Amino acid sequence: MSQMLALVIVIAILFIGDLVSTRTKAWIPSVFVSAVLFLIGYWTFFPKDIVPLAGVPPVVATMMIYLLITNMGTLLSLQQLKEQWKTILISLAGILGIIVALFGIGTLLFDIETIIVAIPPLVGGIVSALIMSEGAADAGLTTLSVFAIVIYVMQGFAGYPLTSIALKKEGKRLLEKYRNGELVLTEQASSTSDEPKEELKMFRKMPKQYNTDYFKFFRLAFVGFLAYLVSTLLAPIVTVSPYVLCLLFGIIAGSFGFLERNVLQKANGFGICVMVLMLFVFDGLKAATPSMIVEIIYPLVGTIAIGVIGMYLFSLIIGKVLKVNKNMAFAVSLTALYGFPADFIITNEVINSLTQDERERQALTDHMLAPMLVGGFISVTIVSVILAGIFVGFL
Repeated sequence: MSQMLALVIVIAILFIGDLVSTRTKAWIPSVFVSAVLFLIGYWTFFPKDIVPLAGVPPVVATMMIYLLITNMGTLLSLQQLKEQWKTILISLAGILGIIVALFGIGTLLFDIETIIVAIPPLVGGIVSALIMSEGAADAGLTTLSVFAIVIYVMQGFAGYPLTSIALKKEGKRLLEKYRNGELVLTEQASSTSDEPKEELKMFRKMPKQYNTDYFKFFRLAFVGFLAYLVSTLLAPIVTVSPYVLCLLFGIIAGSFGFLERNVLQKANGFGICVMVLMLFVFDGLKAATPSMIVEIIYPLVGTIAIGVIGMYLFSLIIGKVLKVNKNMAFAVSLTALYGFPADFIITNEVINSLTQDERERQALTDHMLAPMLVGGFISVTIVSVILAGIFVGFL
């Protein structure tokens, strides 16, 4: 198979996944469709190295991971997180619920390696799934390496419908309060228009024309390199994943004005990075045989079910303590199963399905969207990467 034919095939699969997800309003996740098509391909006519053949060898994917995680750090708005402190606590409680339930009940049903591999992808996204998949593969645990990818692919099937149900209940409650005059528009002034002026504090005297795409990439790569360097220097004392440090250094670099917020998108590189990373994820399915898939169905369903139950119980408790409605608390916790952009899409779809009145939509958006976005950011972007960096050391 030629390189360009391989490239056309793998990108076509990603497109079909997106198409099905869009047509079904995200009820069927794009990653699930793509994963199924990759499996069918590997079991029929795909060469096992179709992804490297298409131009995505592991070394390129590693580069993209460094860039993407560092970019994730720049997305952190300390002011917004300060305003959503209750959301942060609920998100953390939901994650704690998953960990407690899986270590408490899950270890009675599955071996400890399965639980260790399952938790980071279950509370996060593609990056944590990749970290655990690579860690399991390096430890010689081939089945669990595939399991890490499959759990990332499948967890949305639990998350999407449950979130939609919880948000609809919360939306109906808020609508009733709004119509009774008990709920008002927050009309929070957005500071996003002022942010670009303050983004590059360290380069404020530099003419704008010098801030080229290459300069953005250079600064992003430099911060990633510092994270790698510090992780190697700390290695004799303590093992810290360079990916966790990339996240931390991205936050610091964004706060001090060395990097712009969402710098990768501004450098026109976000799309290609995500595409490469997705292909690398599905490359992990090449080791999956039909018998292996049958073998992991039981731990797959079991770990997701136990994790969601733990998440619900802990979000219920913290919701009562913080006086947050149980449906909103559960919906915020569930963002750990998919993150952005699914949290944004589902919230908007629920709001649009509940009312056609623009003022009512605005009221629901004011009270529901920010918690959902912050919840997804905390769990998927920050905590899952940290957990993966810690848990991978136990394999």
